[in-house]
Amino acid sequence: MSTVDPQAPLVLDTRELGRRPGAQRKLQRSVPAPAGLGTDVLGVPEGTDLELRMRLESVMEGVLASGTARVLLAGECVRCLEPLEQTLEVDFQELYAFPESDIEDDEASRLEGDLLDLEPVVRDAVVLALPFQPVCSDDCPGLCTLCGARLADDPDHQHEAAVDPRWSALAGLALDDTDEVAGKPDDPR
Repeated sequence: MSTVDPQAPLVLDTRELGRRPGAQRKLQRSVPAPAGLGTDVLGVPEGTDLELRMRLESVMEGVLASGTARVLLAGECVRCLEPLEQTLEVDFQELYAFPESDIEDDEASRLEGDLLDLEPVVRDAVVLALPFQPVCSDDCPGLCTLCGARLADDPDHQHEAAVDPRWSALAGLALDDTDEVAGKPDDPR
């Protein structure tokens, strides 16, 4: 029973290669990006172009797929929360073993008939290459911790010295005392 959809954009047919080691085929494709290609902060928008340049090569154990994937990333800066877009190009390489191959690795990718599915390989390559904490620029100052103002827009942003919360109740008492002193009845006027 085949689990690979031959109509899926990242599924390739290797019939043209045959099973002759050394036979190869170069491909260029632009396919829509699958859903969930990224993290919560930065990722590839679903349906945007995923440009692939690759080479399929027949080897003794199966088909070696290698190439590059180029994608547009969209997300937000983790420091200032501004939207950001950047291009990412990653390399990938995976051996797809023939179903009857002696490869003992349970994790090895396998051909299903003459079909190979590049989606898991491309997904791993892209997601692992994403920056852990994307920033709009290396020197992004971020947001003010008190009011949330974007510090890149106002580099001289400041607040008055904060009153220690343990003394804030006394500040209210001091104001009440000055009010009473001003209205004292034994004022010499």
